[in-house]
Amino acid sequence: MTGTSRLILLHEDDNVFVVVAPIEAGDILTIGGGTLPAREGITVGHKIARHALAPGDKVIKYGAPIGSMTGHAQAGDWIHMHNMKSDYIAAHSRSAGEGAA
Repeated sequence: MTGTSRLILLHEDDNVFVVVAPIEAGDILTIGGGTLPAREGITVGHKIARHALAPGDKVIKYGAPIGSMTGHAQAGDWIHMHNMKSDYIAAHSRSAGEGAA
């Protein structure tokens, strides 16, 4: 499987790809016209950076902001709760009823 067939770009304005087939550390990914080895394994449904991102940058998915970076990421890095936060809920694990008045 090629690096490009493991990733999908949902909207041309997105700065993340969505992983559609498992990626293992060392797999070669094609990003931005170049290739780079994956630094870690990333499971289906997770995001990887399309290009370098810095703390405070908006994470764009579906052509809309879904959160903000809390750490640095290079192209091909895994983007998840360890280096981004939702701009809409306090935590991805919040259960129903929490925060209700």
